Amino acid sequence: MDATASIFGMLYTFSSSLLYPVIILLLLLVVFSLMLIGEFLSEYAKRNRDVKNLEKCCTEIRLEIEKSDFDAAADSLRGMKQNTMVTNFTQDSAKHLEKNMIPSIEWLAQEYEIKMAKRLEQTRIVATISPMLGLMGTLIPLGPALIGLSSGNIAQLADNLMIAFATTVVGLFAGTVGYVLTQVRKRWYWQDMADIDYILDTLEVDK
Repeated sequence: MDATASIFGMLYTFSSSLLYPVIILLLLLVVFSLMLIGEFLSEYAKRNRDVKNLEKCCTEIRLEIEKSDFDAAADSLRGMKQNTMVTNFTQDSAKHLEKNMIPSIEWLAQEYEIKMAKRLEQTRIVATISPMLGLMGTLIPLGPALIGLSSGNIAQLADNLMIAFATTVVGLFAGTVGYVLTQVRKRWYWQDMADIDYILDTLEVDK
């Protein structure tokens, strides 16, 4: 019986010691999620997909490559005015195209795909971890709250329930922000990768 009580006591002490780290992490996640909202709005303001410009430039690039005029093709590639990620890809690809290093452009496209995945990881991690920490912040104070209830200490009960409810709300807020940003950005980057794939097809990169 004493051994069981010792084990339960260790478990209670360990779980209680996690409360403040959980609260600190939740506050940091909220601040980070607010920063992500600002970054998201900035990225949204810079998105400018021009399908006509994309098709026009790709047609010019195709004709110039057929003439083996790689400098002109690189200039046409630089002339694309698309979303930031696609525009950065075309600027970097133009340097390879000038040297007639077309196969290396496929490698460059894969690098940009990894870069997009990395950006999605940030919001996906926030969306996943925040509710977990919120749940931990909900369950940990329930022990002291029940002790306060059993001993008739209403103030202790109220304080711990307030912490439990607050951490739940904070965790759900940060998780919601992360989930929404992940879903919207995923659609953006699918569109960007579709444009990049179209450019690769224009350059006849073997895939």
